[in-house]
Amino acid sequence: MKRKFIPCLLALALSAALAPSALAAAPPSPCYPVSVTRSEDGAQIRKVYELGPEDDPAGIPRSDFEQEGFHYTLTDLLKQEAPEQEQRFHTETVTLNSKSKDMEAVLSLLPAQREFTTEDGLSGTLELRLDTVKVEVAGYGSTTKAVSATRTYPNLSSQDTSYIPKEITDNGRTLELASIDWRTDSATDVDGYAVADRYTAVVTYTGSATSSYVKGYTVTADYSGSVSRIALNKVRYVAIFEGSPLAPIEPEPSLSPEPEPEPEPEPEPSPNVQGPSVPAIQFRWSYVLIPLGAVAAIGAGIGMALFIRKRREGDDGDETDGGE
Repeated sequence: MKRKFIPCLLALALSAALAPSALAAAPPSPCYPVSVTRSEDGAQIRKVYELGPEDDPAGIPRSDFEQEGFHYTLTDLLKQEAPEQEQRFHTETVTLNSKSKDMEAVLSLLPAQREFTTEDGLSGTLELRLDTVKVEVAGYGSTTKAVSATRTYPNLSSQDTSYIPKEITDNGRTLELASIDWRTDSATDVDGYAVADRYTAVVTYTGSATSSYVKGYTVTADYSGSVSRIALNKVRYVAIFEGSPLAPIEPEPSLSPEPEPEPEPEPEPSPNVQGPSVPAIQFRWSYVLIPLGAVAAIGAGIGMALFIRKRREGDDGDETDGGE
């Protein structure tokens, strides 16, 4: 088990040691120019790159190169900030509390213009849109208070509470009997003492009353207008390459065989020939001289043979004449 565990630890340690170097060796993403300009004499080339905040300028090519008879070398890399103005139409909704729903009181809480800054950093002056102003009840509350009512019941023969109602309804509220105040209306003389024979009951009823009220009002309104900001979203790099002319290359001697002489052109046909084109007939003297030479040779041979024959005949005649 230990023999297998130790190689695993060594492999993990080696991978952990090589991981930072592998990450550091990762090449940057290549950058491409947005414009390339070349001087009239070809001695300088400027390449413009526009990179975002997340782009790495290490991806800008810096190697020498050759183009149109020049060898170019990077001499300078200029960095230029490229600010951009971002602008858009924005609407902001505001919410505030009011103790009154009166519109005059509400508008006193809303200025005609307000300065706003959006979450992404754009700012501007927005104007109130009166058609968007709304007032709504924020909520209701309730209160409870004690209420009482008095009732008088006269001409009662006795102080008997059975004659007294135990509860009454007053202004829609139910009140219960709380106390009775008995008063004597009349009395009878009995043995020199006045004895009451008629009573009036003054009854007090009590209860509670609950009422609701508006806690306040919520006012909402929209402000609209243009917001803008100056953002450095791009960085411009200008790569300047200086060029030097390349030495002319002498052509190597050609090892190809000499071209064969072109055949002589055939004579053009006579301009007097009419009609469709007819191939030209070339006159050659050999066609005439050879037969004439042959005829002359034959004639000379025949003449020579006749001459020899005639001479022989002449010699034969002379010998005949001498023998006679």
